Amino acid sequence: MTLPENTADRTFQVDLRGLVDLLSHHLYSSPRVYLRELMQNAVDALTARHALEPAAPSGAFGIRLYADTAVIRVEDDGVGLTEADVHTFLATIGRSSKRADGIAEQRGDFIGQFGIGLLSCFLVADEIHVVSRSARTPDAPAVEWRGRGDGSYTVRTLPASARSRPGTTVTLTPRADAGEWTRPAQVRSLAGHFGSLLRHPVTFDDGTGPALPINPETAPWARTYPTPGARARALAAYGEEVFGFAPLDTIELDLPAVGLRGIACVLPEAVPAGRRHGHRVHVKGMLLSEQAEEILPDWAFFVRCVVDAESLRPTASREALYEDDTLAAVRDALAERLRAWIARVAASDPDLLHRFLQAHHLSVKSLAVHDDEILRMLLPWLPFETTDGHCTLDEFSRTHRTVLVTSSVEEFRQVAAIASAAGLGVVNGGYTYDRELAHRLPEIRPEVSVADLDPATLTAHLDPVDRETELAAAAYLALARDALVVFDCDVALRAFQPASAPALLVDSREARHERTRSRLAREQDGGLWGDILGALQQEAPRAQLILNQLNPLVRTAVTIDEPELARTSAEALYGQAALLSRRPLRPAESSLINRSFLDLLAHALRKDS
Repeated sequence: MTLPENTADRTFQVDLRGLVDLLSHHLYSSPRVYLRELMQNAVDALTARHALEPAAPSGAFGIRLYADTAVIRVEDDGVGLTEADVHTFLATIGRSSKRADGIAEQRGDFIGQFGIGLLSCFLVADEIHVVSRSARTPDAPAVEWRGRGDGSYTVRTLPASARSRPGTTVTLTPRADAGEWTRPAQVRSLAGHFGSLLRHPVTFDDGTGPALPINPETAPWARTYPTPGARARALAAYGEEVFGFAPLDTIELDLPAVGLRGIACVLPEAVPAGRRHGHRVHVKGMLLSEQAEEILPDWAFFVRCVVDAESLRPTASREALYEDDTLAAVRDALAERLRAWIARVAASDPDLLHRFLQAHHLSVKSLAVHDDEILRMLLPWLPFETTDGHCTLDEFSRTHRTVLVTSSVEEFRQVAAIASAAGLGVVNGGYTYDRELAHRLPEIRPEVSVADLDPATLTAHLDPVDRETELAAAAYLALARDALVVFDCDVALRAFQPASAPALLVDSREARHERTRSRLAREQDGGLWGDILGALQQEAPRAQLILNQLNPLVRTAVTIDEPELARTSAEALYGQAALLSRRPLRPAESSLINRSFLDLLAHALRKDS
């Protein structure tokens, strides 16, 4: 499109108050980040100063914080700014000194690269006062910059006595409504929270005594210890201090390629499936986030990590990690460290392995589904619910060379007692990952076969009754089938243990869904929806109520010659078997249970009278 000749380029106008409101409500999670941004700017200035003076001894340059009831001051011995730098970087939103021509190639050495960090100070103050002297120009004068929340600023050159050494001092006069974040005790707490692992010395002074160190010690994994045991205890103590729980074990993390070091603390208790804990991530010593879920894969919810990295990129808010190839590679490498820990524990520490699996078997199962190495190592040790109780597949397969697996918890509840009495080995495959893992058992134990349990398999193991008994019960069975036809349920007579069980209801969720679809298709006959359901319709499998001839109640029931009482008893037996299956009852089934109970009670009362 061709522009008219009278058009001219114009520059955007920025409403600073509106921008600060945008930052406070949509970029930063809390006004407290103002101190982190000031400390981060100071750290980046010190990094540039060390690049300018590489021979300077470690600890020669530092950061000093001061706070009282009137002001907050952050002073650093960093590279400082000239008057031209002040106009360029402090007064231009979005332009960062870390992108300056002279140090563009060193951007990876800096935490902040977006040029908006200083604006966070307007979350707690209406004016920002900066005094800076550049280390790049030996005779450079000190420069003062005052920025105000209305978008205006002033710059002036100060006499040499205003600041004798290179570096920068930022002073804030907090607003009255920002006291929650600017009280001296809170400033000290925030400084320790964000800067406890910084590599430059940081001190805090509230004017009531000597300045106190914020980060007196290096990170615990960077220290030396007299013995491996002492190191393990120190790392565990640090994990407990950070996360508030005593770790089951502590895993050291070290990825030299990205300058990452830290620890993963194994949680001592199970966590809900799929729940992901946030991890504490520092970048170049500065705390970035306490809720960085993206640093580890989804299956690793049995650990919480605290790490410090050199090469991970923060987002603009510096409260999360930027999702890029580096982060993906770090996530994969840390996942491999966790796998290696599991392998080591499985091979050398059975007591720790038992305690770990007791708490985190679900997490390990989710990993084993996709990781053949973990599957081979740990599948025999993982606990499952079986007809022999809770045990490992290794124990279970010693007594059951054929393992049957249910597709749902409900089906397992229906058949567990009968299958156990019949000598069948059944695993509850209704829990997350269990069915898939049970089917992979032959990969570890080739002599074992695994198959899904279906009603035919179970009924085939129930003993048939003799012909005379079945003929004698034929009339009752016919009445029972007629009474239960509304539930698409057949009735059969068998003999099985335990004799205390009067009836077994064999029905699957898939069968019930198919019967429901068939019923809807019949009700919608002739319509579009009916045609769709009809196309999907298969032969609807029927439920089966299997009466136990060994049960005294059943032996009495099949001799009933009063039709209504026979029907009522069959309904009662169906209702009791449905309750024992522990599946949700349909409204018609709940009504049947109530009605049959009242009818039997009324019959008993009439008989007694």
